[in-house]
Parts: sequence; structure tokens; C-alpha cells
Amino acid sequence: MQLPEDQIRAGHIPADLYRQIPPGTDMRKVVIVQEAPRSYTGPIVLTLLVVTGSVAVLLVIAFVAQVLAGAAIAVLSATSGLTYTINRASKTRKGI
Repeated sequence: MQLPEDQIRAGHIPADLYRQIPPGTDMRKVVIVQEAPRSYTGPIVLTLLVVTGSVAVLLVIAFVAQVLAGAAIAVLSATSGLTYTINRASKTRKGI
């Protein structure tokens, strides 16, 4: 038995706890309750959920901004004759 937890599981009562037990107590009926070890599953899942939600919100905002920009260009070109062209020239020119 190397660890204090092993001693408690084996029925050994540590000296500091033994001094706190009132005199005349039947030691066979003493139960020592240990606190459960901390679980980090909840905070990790919560962090992942917040990050995933933030990324989803940013993607939705980007998509809505793109749709609004496209709609604005379509309205401007239909009403006032303004046009907007996207030049997709490749960086490497094949033949000069």
C-alpha cells in the first residue's frame, strides 16, 4: 500500500482522521467518504461546442454578406445600368 487511498480502501484510518473521531465510537461502523476525482469531460465538451458554434455563426454571416452583395450588384445593374465584372485572369499567361 503506497498511496493513502490504498490505505483507506484497506480499512486503515489515518491518524489525523482518527483524532477527529469522538471517543467511544465503534470503529467497525466508521465510513470514510472520499471525493470523486474531477472530471474534465464537461468543460472540454462545452469549449468544443462554443468554438463550433462560433465558426458556424461566422460562416453564416459570411454567406449572408455574399448574398447581400450579389443582390445589391443585381439591383444596381438593373436600375441604373451599373455593372460589375470580375476579372479572373490567370497569373500565368500561356501565349504572348
